[in-house]
Amino acid sequence: MTTITPEMEALKARLKATWMSGDYGHFATYLEPGALEFLKRLAVTPGTRMLDVACGAGQIAIPAARAGAQVTGVDIASNLIEQAQARAKAEGVDAQFEEGDAEMLPCKDSAYDLVVSLIGAMFAPRPERVAAELVRACRPGGRIAMANWTPEGLVGQMFKIIGKHVPPPPLMVSPVKWGDEATVRERLRDGIAKLEITKRLYPMRYPFKPAEVVEFFRVNYGPTNRAFAALDGTGQSALRRDLEQLWSGNNCAQDGSTHVAAEYLEVMAIRG
Repeated sequence: MTTITPEMEALKARLKATWMSGDYGHFATYLEPGALEFLKRLAVTPGTRMLDVACGAGQIAIPAARAGAQVTGVDIASNLIEQAQARAKAEGVDAQFEEGDAEMLPCKDSAYDLVVSLIGAMFAPRPERVAAELVRACRPGGRIAMANWTPEGLVGQMFKIIGKHVPPPPLMVSPVKWGDEATVRERLRDGIAKLEITKRLYPMRYPFKPAEVVEFFRVNYGPTNRAFAALDGTGQSALRRDLEQLWSGNNCAQDGSTHVAAEYLEVMAIRG
């Protein structure tokens, strides 16, 4: 266990409240095709001991368990753990879910063959601790896989807009630094035998217009939900305008729906 300052403890409580806001389980349904593409590239085999860090409502943990992996999912948001447990039970899938912190994973050293985080661990406030924990949880010769939004991609730009209207807490390191290759190579330098990094595009499709996508994020996606809640009416209107411009400017659809491709960094590592 590591000591934690009152300021960091307060930040973690704030982050937990953020991710428990809205309805991430519902929000993630539109992200499932991209999640399954990522999972497919991992080629998870039956019997693989897999840890899904910041697992959300089980978007990849449950499909991996259905394929025969021995999956444990960990997330700081207790309501998402409950959603994942309920979904696994409803679908008859054997997967374990527990509340936990990406900076202090609740597992023994070298406990897993595959440690994964899909757009999740990147949001923990102390990235050096996250990197050390991902390595610690993975057995020698095992794999660590991450997918992280890049600063330049659509979601990275969305966070930049939100940060302009609602500045992040002082102790918060920018999550999208996990989407910068040089930064990732520095963070995953120790204990890694091989590291492959690839930029990919994440398909995001919504059956409604960009303005409605922004509203969908406001209602369901924790960071956007809390950003709007922190602003008065004038501030909300300005944030909404900027986000609508971002989504409209990147929309490829011509039929009243929204289709964007959000860039992310795919990180594949072998533990030494």
